[in-house]
Amino acid sequence: MAVKNSSMILSASVMHGLGMHLGAWAARDGEVTDYLRPEMYLQIARTAEAGKLHAIFLADGMTNAEAGTERPCGSMDPVTILALMAAVTNRIGLVGTASTTYNQPYDLARRFATLDHLTRGRAGWNSVATFLPAVASMFGGGTLPDHESRYARADEFIDVTLKLWDSWEDDALVGDKANKLFAHAGKVHEINHAGEYFSVRGPLPFARPPQGRPVIFQAGASPEGRDQAAKYADVVFTAQHLLEGGVEFRSDMRRRAQSYGRHPDQIKILPGILPVLGATEADAWRRKDMMDEALGLGPELLKLARRVGLDVEVLKLDEPFPAHLLGPDEAFSGSIGFRRTLVNLAVKEKLTVRQLLARYGGGHQQIVGTPEQVADIMATWLEAGGADGFNLMVDMLPSGFDDVVGMLVPELQRRGMFHREYEHATLRENLGLGEGPFPTR
Repeated sequence: MAVKNSSMILSASVMHGLGMHLGAWAARDGEVTDYLRPEMYLQIARTAEAGKLHAIFLADGMTNAEAGTERPCGSMDPVTILALMAAVTNRIGLVGTASTTYNQPYDLARRFATLDHLTRGRAGWNSVATFLPAVASMFGGGTLPDHESRYARADEFIDVTLKLWDSWEDDALVGDKANKLFAHAGKVHEINHAGEYFSVRGPLPFARPPQGRPVIFQAGASPEGRDQAAKYADVVFTAQHLLEGGVEFRSDMRRRAQSYGRHPDQIKILPGILPVLGATEADAWRRKDMMDEALGLGPELLKLARRVGLDVEVLKLDEPFPAHLLGPDEAFSGSIGFRRTLVNLAVKEKLTVRQLLARYGGGHQQIVGTPEQVADIMATWLEAGGADGFNLMVDMLPSGFDDVVGMLVPELQRRGMFHREYEHATLRENLGLGEGPFPTR
């Protein structure tokens, strides 16, 4: 199977400190403290850019409340790590997660605009409305706001951030030494935002970012999350295990974007996939088994229980997944998108809990096999309209990046599915989003 469309987008995620697989830290070569050291991130950045990936994506758990002391978690500050990566790269996009629940718009807008300037237009912000209740105890106590309140705050947060990024006109900075004119005061604007959650005067203290606006990523799958992404997001991450779900999601997001006056091609949909690669299928399964054995089933079972909102005691490994015990989505405080895709997979394919654990890849579609087998599935999704590209959930760091770049990327390029060179300087342009003008949102 071949798809002649080299515009496919590929980003790759740095997750959980040492890999998406929870057993990666114990299975990998190298010190377990590597996730605290600059060398690993510099190596990943160089490798990913050599493979012409569009972007590196850093998740952010903010606390280790979920993992505790069982394993490393990817909770160091993403923007600081991305700034480190920026020093050894020139073209690859650098995308970091930051919460709209536990940040302030002015600080976040300044932070990502700074990264955009220092990378000459390669910054992206993954906007998340934090869903982990334990995070609330790290920010003054209290309880996590409910789903509706989190998304209402996030809507206003993004709106304020965009206004701040727009507060300097493109030609405001002059730098005319002879006439002692640094910038046109009339082209730098206070935003004077006064809303339900925020009161921000503005402007930002420096010139407009090179991209105009750093690229906005988002991953909400609830009705509120989808609507917010349709209004604001340039790229949407999604967890989809079934092709029909992927096609429905992408079609729905394109329709919603159009209803807000946007061209549907201006929103890109990237399902997450967890590839476990090998030169042969047997090699790939040996890698998977090695990570599974290093972990044991307990942590994966507990994570599955949290993802779907069930007590771990009711998940019997060799019995059907107990979907009948689930409460309504409206009463669930976690990620509704992760929950729905896992439950749909288990119910449609009548999986036992053990079978679901073998398939779900920490919440995303897991593919164990050769580069050809992984590329076949990716091609199927692209042809069916289920994706504009993929966010690769790298199994183990840094070797998983070596496998993606050394095995999967050449196979995709051989089929004409993926570009061989970066065509543009900025992330926005390389994603096919153009350089503006920006729509009224």
